[in-house]
Amino acid sequence: MNKKELITQIAHASGLKKKEVAKILAAFMENIAECLAKGEKVVLRGFGTFRLLKRKARVGINPRTKEKINLPPSVTARFQPAKKLKDQVK
Repeated sequence: MNKKELITQIAHASGLKKKEVAKILAAFMENIAECLAKGEKVVLRGFGTFRLLKRKARVGINPRTKEKINLPPSVTARFQPAKKLKDQVK
């Protein structure tokens, strides 16, 4: 499912217009991104948690040349589903 299909399904289920749902979804995604940028985690009980994962610098191997390369530290967003969500998708 892509963003457009999600908006259509939410609009159908809620009775709201697609434009309204698109604005709500955009605000939702923007707020999660802002919280993560501040270093905060976002907890949606029954759904899951969005948080940052910090990776240390490490040495990797180029699979093509087998040459060792230095990988810099990085930060990435991580989603951890809640137990309720895990049980629903079994």
